[in-house]
Amino acid sequence: TAQEMQEVGKTDKTGTKTTFKPDRTIFSDETLTYNFDILANRLRETAFLNAGLYFSLTDERTGKKQEFQYAKGIIEFVEYINASKKAVNQEVIYFKGEKDNVEMEVALQWNETYSESIYSYCNNINTVEGGTHLIGLKAALTRTINTYAASKNLLKNLDTSLEGEDIREGLVGVVSVKVREPQFEGQTKTKLGNNEVKGYVEQLVNEKLMDWLDRNPGAAKTTVNK
Repeated sequence: TAQEMQEVGKTDKTGTKTTFKPDRTIFSDETLTYNFDILANRLRETAFLNAGLYFSLTDERTGKKQEFQYAKGIIEFVEYINASKKAVNQEVIYFKGEKDNVEMEVALQWNETYSESIYSYCNNINTVEGGTHLIGLKAALTRTINTYAASKNLLKNLDTSLEGEDIREGLVGVVSVKVREPQFEGQTKTKLGNNEVKGYVEQLVNEKLMDWLDRNPGAAKTTVNK
């Protein structure tokens, strides 16, 4: 039951403790059985998306405990996903930028498989249906890698440019944006709809990826050949 805030004495501790007690008239017993692995995966993901943020998860039912903190943020996210695969570009490509209060981070690494794994986020929410940030990333990847490959005559044995699907084969990528007033669309509200974000991400990736390709000709050639 709710009651007025009371002064209970002095302390040298600071901070806020929040306790959640579900209402059993709303939540079923099945819903109230918390799954440690689901919570751990979500906290790990949030720690990856916010470099340096620390989480400690303890299950007092079993004593199981896990801690999450990643100084390099989404760089380590991509390394985590790619851990069991052989990388094509050994160092994760990473860049960030900001425009009109939209913060953007992108991390990319190709591996020798042929599956595409790009994860997109807005304000730490996994936008599983994609949206404008993902569209911008894909468009920039296609344009920039084709422009670079053509300038270095790496497509001389092809009659046409590389398709986007070809370029993204074996790619593990994370695009994370922070938007002041996000517009979520789709059946489950997990698709980013802010039109301006497409252009912002596309411009960032066009510029930063081309710079990386120019500065890393060996890795760039290996990636294009892949």
